[in-house]
Amino acid sequence: MTKKGFITTNLHSDRKDGPEHGVLHKAIHPSVAYGYEDARHLAEVFQGKREGYNYGRQLNPTVTALQKRISLMEGGLASVAFATGMAAISSTMLALLRSGDHIVSSAFLFGNTNSLFATLQRLGIEVSFVDATDASSIEAAIRPNTKLVFSETIANPATQIADLQGIGKICESKGLIFCVDNTMTSPHLFNPKSIGASLVVNSLTKYIGGHGNALGGIVTETGNYDWTVFENIYDTYRRGDPSLWGITQIKKKGLRDIGASLGPEAAHHLAVGSETLPMRMDRACKNAQALAEFCETQN
Repeated sequence: MTKKGFITTNLHSDRKDGPEHGVLHKAIHPSVAYGYEDARHLAEVFQGKREGYNYGRQLNPTVTALQKRISLMEGGLASVAFATGMAAISSTMLALLRSGDHIVSSAFLFGNTNSLFATLQRLGIEVSFVDATDASSIEAAIRPNTKLVFSETIANPATQIADLQGIGKICESKGLIFCVDNTMTSPHLFNPKSIGASLVVNSLTKYIGGHGNALGGIVTETGNYDWTVFENIYDTYRRGDPSLWGITQIKKKGLRDIGASLGPEAAHHLAVGSETLPMRMDRACKNAQALAEFCETQN
């Protein structure tokens, strides 16, 4: 069997890189610093010339395993995990946008995301809030300085459903980053990459973790966007695979500079919790359908 299903891919993700001692779950690595044979080796790891872990704020083996797991779920190239879902969104925006830039956002947002975008406006980043259920509203709001379009799949909490396919086509034609918050649907129910999303955000705290015992957020690079045309990528990160320039800048600015790092204990809880995501989401959908059918019979 060459193509594995969603559940099989998720359950076997920890074993792709040969985990220590054949364990079924990646171990919790609480170490902040890492040892090397000599100073030159350590320096080359810090400089990105050699593979390895340099400092816990940016890299941790337990967190890396979780990032790879979510990348597989989303069909993405790479992911960066953060301490919370809001840390993932704020780090993405602060890493990619500059004063004078403009973004178009769905008007139907999680309250804290709406608050963040108000903060961005105080930092000189313009934000237009429009009806994302109508893709033409998104297109009408685009300006010469627009860099990014943001939308949730199903809005939290009012459940408006954005015209994601239409928005994706507009962003592709205009050369804009399309950032989609997949929290309310999760990777099990919806794949934003399929409609042209450039970056996918998930609050791991919600459905993916599923048990209310750990905070976390993550951003996934889908490979859909051509980062060579994005002028806000710093020269430092314009090297290597261009499809990873954006996620590399988000990682460096969000983890190294802002410090919104996910701890290994939380990463472990979230990874284990994600194993039951399909069963929990299927039950949630079944319950929602039953509730909707009941409400339909009432006055």
